[in-house]
Amino acid sequence: MAAPYDLNDGSVVVIIGSGAGGGTLGNELAQKGIDVVILEAGSRHEYEDFVNDEWASFGQLAWTDMRTTSGSWRVHKDFPNLPAWIVKAVGGSTTHWAGASLRFQEHEFKARTTYGHVAGANLLDWPITLAELAPWYDKAEAKLGVTLTNGLPGLPGNNNFKILKAGADKLGYKEVHTGRMAINSVQRDDRNACQQTGFCFQGCKWGAKWSTLYTEIPKGEATGRMEVRPNSHVLKIEHDASGKASGVVYVDKDGKQQRQKARIVAVAGNSIESPRLLLNSASSMFPDGLANSSGQVGRNYMRHMTASVYGVFDKPVHMYRGTTMAGIVQDEARHDDSRGFVAGYELETLSLGIPFMAAFLNPGGWGREFTTVLDSYTHMAGMWIVGEDMPQETNRVSLSGAVDQHGLPVANVHFDDHPNDIAMRNHAWAQGRAIYEAVGATRTLPTPPYPSTHNLGTNRMSARAQDGVVNQWGQTHDIGNLFISDGSQFTTGGAENPTLTIVALAIRQADYIAKEMSAKTI
Repeated sequence: MAAPYDLNDGSVVVIIGSGAGGGTLGNELAQKGIDVVILEAGSRHEYEDFVNDEWASFGQLAWTDMRTTSGSWRVHKDFPNLPAWIVKAVGGSTTHWAGASLRFQEHEFKARTTYGHVAGANLLDWPITLAELAPWYDKAEAKLGVTLTNGLPGLPGNNNFKILKAGADKLGYKEVHTGRMAINSVQRDDRNACQQTGFCFQGCKWGAKWSTLYTEIPKGEATGRMEVRPNSHVLKIEHDASGKASGVVYVDKDGKQQRQKARIVAVAGNSIESPRLLLNSASSMFPDGLANSSGQVGRNYMRHMTASVYGVFDKPVHMYRGTTMAGIVQDEARHDDSRGFVAGYELETLSLGIPFMAAFLNPGGWGREFTTVLDSYTHMAGMWIVGEDMPQETNRVSLSGAVDQHGLPVANVHFDDHPNDIAMRNHAWAQGRAIYEAVGATRTLPTPPYPSTHNLGTNRMSARAQDGVVNQWGQTHDIGNLFISDGSQFTTGGAENPTLTIVALAIRQADYIAKEMSAKTI
């Protein structure tokens, strides 16, 4: 493990956040001999510390710092101070993610070209293509051990999957399987195979599911080139007289303010905290916040079009046994506007424990209709719907009037569903119900979106500086040594779970940073 770097060592790369983007970038740079300091706001819980109890785990891992919401989305009504269900801990949300690892489709990198003008949507083509990202996807899949790639077998299908598959087959769907999951289906990378415990959102106690906490971070630390500082909450990024990022100010584990100098700063704090940090780092040179000459920092917030469908059956299902999300129907992920909307969506197995089911099934629900569903819990099958939502300039993360414990404005998350999102959700609800009804469901329950887990956009990639925040390498258009390394750099959201793409971009970004450092251009 690296000895602590000196606060005045201006040669280090400082990475803010230790999740899929930050943790991967840190290890990749350390493997190339580059000195890295990762500042993580949360604590470090090793995987033996995880608890297989939903509420206790939520208390241990969730990012519950104050936030505010606005807009017409259901989450604003149900969870006004919890717009996102993500993690504040070393490893970030890679401790809590389900593991689904799907590549974006070719057309999703060209949303503006493919979908054409969509009224009210701020669509833009990515400045990279699937062909350019394909070799990095290869590296990411090998790193994560994604099932059904590189000769790795798929995970076994639990009862939840068997019902999904039987119903999907009856509807004529063809792309139905238990992959692609960043969960070991065999022992590999010195980690266990999946034990089918069913607590994928509570941190994998077996270490079977890929998380930077016990893969990238210890590997990076083992080089002696990477230091991780938990409980280090970054307040602002500083810059020198020339406008280059020069360091970060953070509150350490003892509540004291520290200043870590830096040669390069990479922000990987998730799509809510990352723009908030850039906006809170405003200065006389950058009065609208860092990297914000375009006015796009915080805008184009995407959370995926989400919802769920549950089916109740005569016989027990026990959907909570086995891997949470090892089961998918991909047929609807195509772009086919004859369905009444552009872009597409995935249907993925999902189970929630009783506490979360009670909280999320129909927030505020009460009475016999609600309680009879919970009575049927053992007889339920569940699926999550995830689709491409439309970026809108007005959907944004901005600074709220409320302040945090350090006196800084907290993030306000404003979101309104686009008509395309609503049409897609209605179509997906109908298809989900049809899958369960095809195999004898006695009752089907479409449920509203939960707090966001896929937070995207807000610092988007663009070919032209006026259209976004970063270039094709995640390097901010305005400040050459300031990078964005998380899902906030996504130009559009695609229909797929984003982690694989975040990792692929981080590996590619590390390669670019190392070359530019070597050439002394940054």
